[in-house]
Amino acid sequence: MKVNWTDRLGDLNPQLLREFKGRLKPRNVLIAVGISLLGQLLLLMSFSTMLPLDTGNADIYNRYCRGRAGDTKCLRDALGNIDINWQLWWLDVSVWLSVIGFLTVLVVGTYMLISDLAREENRGTLNFIRLSPQSTTSLFSGKLLGVPIVMYLLVGLAIPLHLFAGLSAEIPLALILGFYGVVVASAACFYSAALLYGLVSGGLGGFQAWFGGGIVLAFLSMMTTMNLHRGSVAGNNALDWLFVFSPSVVLPYLIDASPLGKVYSLGMDQRQAWQWFGLPLGASLWNMASFSLLNYALGTFWFWQGLKRCFHNSGATLLSKRQSYLITACCEVALIGFSLKLPKWYENPDAIPARLFENFGALLLLNLPLFLCLMAALSPHRQVLQDWARYRREGTSSRGKKLVQDLVWGEKSPSLVAVALNLLIASLIVVPWILVWPESDYKVSALMTVVLSVNVILIYAGVAQLMLFMKTPKRSLWAASTVAALIILPPVTFGLLSIDPNEIPGLWLFSAFSWYAAKDVAITTVCLSVLGQWLAFSLLSIQTARQLRLAGESASKALMSGRSALPS
Repeated sequence: MKVNWTDRLGDLNPQLLREFKGRLKPRNVLIAVGISLLGQLLLLMSFSTMLPLDTGNADIYNRYCRGRAGDTKCLRDALGNIDINWQLWWLDVSVWLSVIGFLTVLVVGTYMLISDLAREENRGTLNFIRLSPQSTTSLFSGKLLGVPIVMYLLVGLAIPLHLFAGLSAEIPLALILGFYGVVVASAACFYSAALLYGLVSGGLGGFQAWFGGGIVLAFLSMMTTMNLHRGSVAGNNALDWLFVFSPSVVLPYLIDASPLGKVYSLGMDQRQAWQWFGLPLGASLWNMASFSLLNYALGTFWFWQGLKRCFHNSGATLLSKRQSYLITACCEVALIGFSLKLPKWYENPDAIPARLFENFGALLLLNLPLFLCLMAALSPHRQVLQDWARYRREGTSSRGKKLVQDLVWGEKSPSLVAVALNLLIASLIVVPWILVWPESDYKVSALMTVVLSVNVILIYAGVAQLMLFMKTPKRSLWAASTVAALIILPPVTFGLLSIDPNEIPGLWLFSAFSWYAAKDVAITTVCLSVLGQWLAFSLLSIQTARQLRLAGESASKALMSGRSALPS
C-alpha cells in the first residue's frame, strides 16, 4: 500500500505538516513567486540604468566602463561600441543580491516567527499545543522550518540569479556555497532567538514582532554598512565579536576573490589582521566562516535550552544558574580573545596602555547587555519567590547550608547571589588580563573600574529583583523600564548639564559608564564611590530579605500579627 507523503511528514513532525498546510496555499505561493521574480527583474533593470549611454563623440565617464587603470573614461572597441566591464556589473549585482537575500531571510523570518507565536498566544492555541504529546524539539523545529516556508520559496527563487552573477564576476563557487552555509547557520541562530523572545514577550501585545524584527534589522544594517566600508571595521577589540554574528562578515572575502574586488576598497589588510587568541581569524573566508559557525552553533544551543525550560513551565527562569555560569565564562573568553592582539599601528610603546584601556572599555560596553540579559533570564517572579520563601525551611536540619545551596544553584531562589557569582567569574577572567598590562595609570584605573562596574550591575540586579516581587501584573515591564532609566538617565542628564567626566568624574562613577571617567579620578573619590554603591546595594538586599521573610510567614502567623501574608 502506497503511503501519502503528507502522512509520512505528519508522522515525522506533526507541527511542520500543520504549518505547511496552513501556509502553502496556491495564493500564497503565487504571491511569493511573483514578488521574487518581479524583485529580481526590478534589480536588473535598476542596474541596467547605470550602464553608460552612447551620446556620440562626447567623452563618457561611467563606473562600468573598461577604461585605463584608475580611470572611468569609456573606451570604444574596433566597431565604435562602448567597452563595458560586465564583470564589475555582475559583481555589483551579486553583492546587492547577497545583502538583500540575507536581510530578507533574517529580518522577515524573525518577524514571522515572533508574530506567529503572538497569534497562537492570543488565540489560545499555544496552550493547546503545550498539552500535545509532541516534544519541544519537534514542535519548535516544525515552527522554525514551517512558519517562514513562503519566504524560503521567495528567496530560493533568487539563488539561480545570485549564482550566475557571482560566477560571472569570477567568484569561486566554493566561496559562494560557504556564504550560503553561513546564512543558513545565522538563520538557525536568529530564528531560535526569535522563538524564545516570542515565547516570553507576551506582555507586549502585538508590538513584540515589530520590535524584534526592528532590532534585527538595525543590527544587521549597521554591521553590513561597516563591513562594506573601508575603515569602519573595529580593530582588534571586543567589538569585533559583534561582526561574527552577521553574514556580512564573509562578504568582503567573496568580493576580494573577484579580480575586480579591489574596486570596493574594503581594507582587507585590516580584516586579515583579525586575531582571536593569536589565531589568524581574518586570514581567509574559511577561518572567519568556521568561527562564525561555531558561535552560531553555541548561540543556537543556548537558545534551545531556554525554549525547552520555558515552554512547558511558563514560571521557570530562562536559564538555570548553572547554565548562566557557563555562558558567562564562554562570553568572557570570547571577548578577551579579541582584545589581546593590538593592531600594528599601536605598536608604539607609549600608545599601548591607552589602547589597552580602550579595549577594556569596549569589553565593558558589551558586558553590560550581557549581564542585563542574565538578570532577565535568572530572576524569578513573585509567585515563584513566594513559594520558595514559604516552603524552603521544610524538611531540612541545616537551614544555613541549604540556603546557600539554593541561592547558588536553586531554580526558584532570588537571582542576586547568582548574578554576583557571574560577575566574579567575569572578573576572574578579565583581571589577569589587566595585570599583565604594562605599568601605567591606565592599569590602576582599569582595576578600579572593575570594582565600580561590578557594584553598579549588582545594584541593577537588586532593583530588578525587588521590582519583580511587586503585585502589579506588569512587573516585568516596570523592572525593565526602571533598570533602563538607571542606565540611560545619568549620562543624558550629565550631558545636558555639561558635566564633563574629565572635570567632574565623581558623578560618572555611579553610572554604567564609570570606565569613561575612571582614568581621570583620584583613588579617594573611587573609594567614596565604592562605599556609596555598597550602601545602596546593602539597602536593596535588606529590603529584598525583608520581603522574602514576610512572604515566608505562615498564614496563621500573619493572621495573628494582624497583617496580610504578603507584603504590599
